[in-house]
This record gives sequence, C-alpha cells and structure tokens, in this order.
Amino acid sequence: MKKAVLFYVLFLLMSVPSLPETLFGESRDIQPDQAVTLQEIVVTATRDREDIRQVPANVSVITSKQIEQSGATSIIEVLEKLESVQFRNYSGNASQSAIDMRGFGGDNPFGKTLVMLDGRRLNRPDMSSINWLQIPVNTIERIEVVRGPSSVLYGDSAIGGVVNIITKKGEGPPRVSAAVMAGSDGLHNERVGVSGAADKWTYALTGENNFSFGYRERSKFLSQGGGFDVGYNASDLLSVSLGASFNKADYQMPGALTKEQMERNRRQYQPATPANWASAAPDDDGSDKYTNVNLGIKSHFGSWGQMDVNFLYGRKDLQTNMPSYAFNRFSDTGTDTYGITPKYILAREIFGFNNKVIAGLDYYQEPYRKELFSNRERSTKTGWADLTRQSVGYYIRDEFSLLKNLILSAGYRSEQTAIKGSHTDVLTPANSFANQEKTYRAEAYEAGLTWLVGTKSKIFTKVATVYRIPFLDELASFNGFGGASFLTSLEKEKGISVEAGTEFHPLDNLKIGLTLFRIDMEDEIQYVYVTPWTGYNQNVGKSRHDGAEISLSYLWEKRARIYGNFTYHIATVEEGPNSKKEMPLVPNRMANAGVEIYLPWNLTIRPDVRYVSDAFLSQDFDNNAEKLGAYTLYNLYLSYKPSIGKVSMTVFFGVENLTDVKYASFGSDNVSWGGVNTYYPMPGITYKGGLSFVF
Repeated sequence: MKKAVLFYVLFLLMSVPSLPETLFGESRDIQPDQAVTLQEIVVTATRDREDIRQVPANVSVITSKQIEQSGATSIIEVLEKLESVQFRNYSGNASQSAIDMRGFGGDNPFGKTLVMLDGRRLNRPDMSSINWLQIPVNTIERIEVVRGPSSVLYGDSAIGGVVNIITKKGEGPPRVSAAVMAGSDGLHNERVGVSGAADKWTYALTGENNFSFGYRERSKFLSQGGGFDVGYNASDLLSVSLGASFNKADYQMPGALTKEQMERNRRQYQPATPANWASAAPDDDGSDKYTNVNLGIKSHFGSWGQMDVNFLYGRKDLQTNMPSYAFNRFSDTGTDTYGITPKYILAREIFGFNNKVIAGLDYYQEPYRKELFSNRERSTKTGWADLTRQSVGYYIRDEFSLLKNLILSAGYRSEQTAIKGSHTDVLTPANSFANQEKTYRAEAYEAGLTWLVGTKSKIFTKVATVYRIPFLDELASFNGFGGASFLTSLEKEKGISVEAGTEFHPLDNLKIGLTLFRIDMEDEIQYVYVTPWTGYNQNVGKSRHDGAEISLSYLWEKRARIYGNFTYHIATVEEGPNSKKEMPLVPNRMANAGVEIYLPWNLTIRPDVRYVSDAFLSQDFDNNAEKLGAYTLYNLYLSYKPSIGKVSMTVFFGVENLTDVKYASFGSDNVSWGGVNTYYPMPGITYKGGLSFVF
C-alpha cells in the first residue's frame, strides 16, 4: 500500500501541464489481420484507449463485423481460431467449455485466464468455467484478447491472458439489423438489434435466441438473452452510460464415453460403466440465469486528465442436476458481484517526453450461497454453504517515451482478498465449519519496453509477476467430498513471466507476428487423495510454461486474404516425483490457416483448417497412459453480399468438420486407478446457413 501511494505522488509531482490531449488513435472497423491496420484501439491491454503498436504484448481484436461474417453462434467459435487459444468441451456445446491460454489447460484451467464483460470480471469465485452462452454474439461490439500476464492491471486470474468482451454502443442514424441461421442437429439462431444516436443520447438494444438439439443424445441447449446500452453526453467534460445484459441458458450434459462405447455409438449419452463406478447419464442437466449491469461515468478535466468510474453488478443463478454423479448431484448456486472500479488517467509531458499514467482501484464484493439437495424436486436439503469473497486492489502503470519510437512501461499492484463463511453438512456434520476466514495479500510488478519500427512494426519485451487466489471450493470443502473443511494453510499461487516479440510488416499488406514466452509458477495447488473419496488441497506444485506464437496475414487487395497462425506449448512439472513430465491436456502444437477469396458478384469463399496435436489425458501426471488424439478439421464457408437500396444483405453457408473427423477435446486417465479411460466426443460434419439484413 505504501509503495502504491509513493508511485501516485511521484508521477503526479513530475507531471507538468504542457500536453492537454492524450495521443489516442481512432477506432477502425476493419479486419485486424489485415496489414493495412494502423491504429487499432485496444482497451483491455492498458485499461485505456491505446494503439496496439504501443502495447508490449501479443494482442488480437475481433470486431462485430468479423463475428457476423464468420457465422459463429457462440464466442468460442470465434476465439478458438486465434493463436495460443484452446477450448475443452464436455457436452458438445458452448455452455461449460473451459478456455486454455498459453498452455495453462491442465486439470484446473479455470483461474488462469481472466474473462471480462465491459471490464467486469466474469470468472466465477468457485472452481467452474463461465457459461459462454450467457453473452449473445449479436450484443458484441468487439472482443479484445491480450496474451500473457496482466496481474498489475487486473489482479487475480490474469495469468495466461485476458479476454474482454465489449458490448455494442449506439452511434449515428438509427440502424436496424436482423439475422436468422439454421443448421445441423436442429440448430436455429435468431438475432435482432437496433442502435443509433439522437442529440446527446446514444442507444443500442439487442436480442438473441439460440437453440440446438446437439450432436450427442442429451446435449440439447437453449440460450435466450439480450441487452441494452443508453448513453448521455452531457458535455465535452462529462458523459454517462448505463448498460445491462440478461441471459437464460438451459443445457443437457451427456457424460463421458469409453473408446468401446464410442465405436458402438459416439452420439449416445453415457451408459452405466461399472468399471468406472459410473452410472448412466439419461437426465443430467443444468439451467443458468445471468444479469449484468454497468453504470459508467467519464469526467474530463482538460490538461489535468480524466476520471472514469464504473459501478458494476452481476447476478448468477445456477441450477445443476447430475443424478449420475457420486457427489453434489442436485444443487442451486447464487452469486452476486458488486464492484466499483475508479481510475484516473493523466497524459502529460515530463521534461519534453510523452508520459501517461493510469492509477486506479478495483473493489469487488461477492456473496456466494450454494445449497445441496437429495433429489431433483429440492424437497430435502443435505447441506448449504454461505461464503463471501471481498477484494480490493490498488494499481498504477506508467508509459514513458524515452524516444519518439521507444516506450518504457512499468506498473505495480497491491491487492488484499478476504474469504470467509460457513458450511453445514447435514449428512456428515464433521465436515461442517462456521465463521472461518482467510486473508490473502498479493503484489504484482511489470516492466516493458516497446520499440516502434517504421510506421507499422514493433518489437517488445516484458517481465511481469503473476498470482492466483484460491477458489472458494479449493479453500473450503462444501461440495460433498470428505476431508479438511477450511484450509487456512492454503496459500496463493504465484509466478514470473518473461516474453519478447515482434509484429513486423516487411510489405504494406504483409504482417508477421512472433512472440516467445516463459512463465514459471510455484505454490500451485494440487489435490492430495487420502482415500478414493477424500482428500485436501495443498501448495506443492511448480511448473514451467514455454511457448512460441507465430501469425501471418497477407492481403492481396480485391483478390484474397491469406492468414494463419502456429502455437507451440510445452508445460512441464518442475519438482516432485513427476519432475520434467508434461502437464495433462496441453497440446504441444496448434495451427490455424485459411484464405478468403473475393469472387465477382459480391461472393466470398473461405476454406480454413485447424490442427491440434495430441496431449496427455487428464490425471496422467506420470505421462504413462495413452494420449488424447491429435486432429485436423477442415471447414468451408461461402457468403454472398448484395445491396438492395439502403438494405445490406448477407447470405451465408458453411460446412464445418468437412471430412467428418472423429475426435475429442477432453479425456481422462482412469486406468491408473483401475478404471477405463473416458472421452467426450465432439461433433462430426456440421452444416449451417442463414441470412442477415441491415437497414
């Protein structure tokens, strides 16, 4: 805390009022992969409007236009085509997919990548993935992906990277859009939106319905939601905005299959598997409701900078029914998130050199209640947990131009997180606890250097420390498993990251990206089994994550755009009996490639391919089991874009997994304890098509 205050005072005293305006770039609605991009605006990377070239990180921006052109029905379909990004899927749909960035998949990927909606954390306080269906794709203005650590600016969970989903705001004359899509397995997706501006007001309203029976039996999902944003520009010095989004998602969970079961019928739900002590899964399902609200106030003080304050609220109501599971079969979870995130930005010259400082505070209060029941009807309660996670973090980050083309950045964060609460276990009272509390204190540092080469290229390097606070259900046992109830001895995970990279433009329309990184983690949390059904968590792990990210895009104007990326990951355990063994579920190689061919008559054809190498199965810590198989997926998309008067229309058709590859994105090593390995098969060949209008 004292260090943070010292930084605040130092930078404010050194600033002189000689540069009243910050050097912001202008937003461009163009393809970020095109080499002609000069001033792509990124908010996530530095919590302020910034030209990508000035950011010491590998950054991608996906625009709403790209999402519409892709035919994607979920955020996952958009993100998984980026370098260093992978998803694992347990049901064949996007409801509970887990994201892996920079090789942090492992057996617990949930707290290693920070996901935000308009700057608010979406990561759950318990050890679970977010529901990616909660954000309808037609509400999205853009998605910003920052690879690598951002603990200084965002604190907990920002280790492998940050994904910030930014919703649409109104501008210009009224604009109405509508789209409909249909496809394999009963897929149908309907979207509608209206946006615009009038006088000092802006507005945007969207809604979406998304349904599919799913590839497998009992993998149906239905997602319905929408959102609105209203803004008021009182003057050049003050603006206010209010945004909200709502979603309800119902989904089924088909369970896992053995290889033998997949050979018989890979579409079936999980049958009873005595070798794994697993029951059939004919009626596992869940239902989630989400509400997100963001009130933002921006105040400009001329040469004295600006102050932004966001008041955030989120509500999650989650109902899970898993009668096939051994524990925690029927549960209701309710979580509220209250947040206040003020920040101050000052851009001034220091001794004739450009300088920008950002200082702020993140406060979050998250009450959490989980109730366990013995049946679907919720007539008998078997336990309940009431916990609260409260965190407050102070940060400061400065960018100083040593030369016109050389930028030095540095930052510091201090954060305190308190977790407290009680648990009542009716069936096993010995697992109950009352009024327990644990406080975590964390610090993070970063330093970066960005060299701007020519008019488009950059070379950067960055060193940063990272940390992760334990999940509620890592610290406290309340999900039906026996063992220690509240682990006051459990500490945070921490590590250090070093990376260097370049975005190089040897030709006007050719862009080549290369980033090399190493992240060393320690005090990683691992579960220690006492019996097959009881155990506890402890800080015993050290790991190393080395990797390289390569991307390329070339625009042959009016003819074609060629693009591709390649990712190499090697994640290893660094101590203990499995030292130098690879971490489960982290493929060493991933690649994406494609070409957009611009044909006459407003036709575009886009073939692309995705490759993912093999990986060790979940729980295969000694690397002695069979691997999760590699796979290559071929896709083909065709679009037709005529204009009829003031109406713009797009007709879209796509075929995914063109060669009907049989693959799985997740599998578990059960042989090590006497069972049979299981997998979650992914969809085969899939067709989709639709049309959209804008007027």
